[in-house]
Amino acid sequence: MSYQLVCGIETHIELATKTKIFCGCTTQFGGEPNTHCCPVCTGQPGALPVLNKQVIEYAVRAGLAVHCDINNNSHMDRKNYVYPDLPKAYQISQFDEPVCINGYVELDSGKKIRIERIHIEEDAGKLVHENGYTYVDYNRGGVPLIEIVSMADIETPEEAREYAEKLQLIMRNVGVSDCKMQEGSMRCDVNVSIHQPNEPWGTRTEIKNINSLSNIVRAMELEMERQEDILDSGEKVIQSTMRYDANSDTVYVLRSKENADDYRYFPEPDILRFYISPEMVESIRASLPELPDDKLKRYLAMGLPENNARLIYKYRNVTKFFDDTVAEGVGASNVLNMIIGPIFATLQTEEDKENFAIKTTSSQLAALVKLIDDGKIRANKAKEVLSQMLESGKDVTEYIKAEDLAGLSDDDLKALCQGAIDANPKAVEDIKNGKDKAINVMFGYIMKNSRGKADVKKAETIIRELIG
Repeated sequence: MSYQLVCGIETHIELATKTKIFCGCTTQFGGEPNTHCCPVCTGQPGALPVLNKQVIEYAVRAGLAVHCDINNNSHMDRKNYVYPDLPKAYQISQFDEPVCINGYVELDSGKKIRIERIHIEEDAGKLVHENGYTYVDYNRGGVPLIEIVSMADIETPEEAREYAEKLQLIMRNVGVSDCKMQEGSMRCDVNVSIHQPNEPWGTRTEIKNINSLSNIVRAMELEMERQEDILDSGEKVIQSTMRYDANSDTVYVLRSKENADDYRYFPEPDILRFYISPEMVESIRASLPELPDDKLKRYLAMGLPENNARLIYKYRNVTKFFDDTVAEGVGASNVLNMIIGPIFATLQTEEDKENFAIKTTSSQLAALVKLIDDGKIRANKAKEVLSQMLESGKDVTEYIKAEDLAGLSDDDLKALCQGAIDANPKAVEDIKNGKDKAINVMFGYIMKNSRGKADVKKAETIIRELIG
């Protein structure tokens, strides 16, 4: 029996503030357990929270980047539930007046996944399960989060992956979070339900805390299969909170799923309502950088191949380096080839590319690329030189001397062309018979014997004249 998927995603993103949402404790990842916490973030009696202004600014920044409207008047709420990683027995979050509403993320297909809301809240601690015991580390408790809640517009696991990846790119690009899923600074709760065409939506389940893009796809596939088996057997899907275990490649039920009224939301009495002025919103809007999709469109308009442009557009530091180099007046295509070739060869991981800590400056690369643009060196030679520059941080002039750039005289080039003809009689015959690609054999001879100095276009003209 065929079923259709209905999916919405709640994405929790840790904000890149230096301190927590309601206290001065560090948000730095790691550290010895329970060393990044204080009476406020561990909920000690009498400790009062103070809202971090930068959290509001980052939430507005995130909302504007995904086309949201900003609520000028907002407040915090208490979300009540009891769990070991939440020592207060409630989470300070937002319910009826989130900071951001009514946004969207556009997929490559042009489809828009609507965003219902973005609200701010505090993260909980972390449970560590070892040797049959469960330990609680409160270092993460009180780290500021935004929760981005999509509408149920997602119809395939692949759309879910693309939506989450685009969110990740956008949030990194505007600087509100590093969105490192492996460190938990971006986590997705995926709501899944299936139904037969033209029938009402089915009962949803929520797969919690998925920590990689590939796991989103796999977890959804497994949960869809599980729900299909239940419905095909004539039973009903029960609204549940699920967990995906990548090690065993299974989804399983954690507990029955709560509804909003189970949390008994009410306004947080210890934090005043806050006002976000239109002037503040417009100031943040003006400070937004070019967004990844806009950057990709600009690169395609420059004539860059889409596959190659996609290799760099998502890395903020890489694209800045690319743009700075091209701004020196050199060819964009040659710059891109140098980046995705020798430079990316030294950057093995996604984090390496994000950080983009290389010794060569954009001006140094521009000086090298200009030699390619002017026909003074070939691209392969430039890649060899760039590899040396990346290792040393030195200028191109350390590796290519003026005498290396001296071109061949017309007489010397003509002599080389005649030598190529004499050495390749079969290629000559093929060219005469209309097999134009045979001339590449001649080029190989000429470039080898000129040590890469020959002008190939000029050589082609001379060869054809000599062959007659």
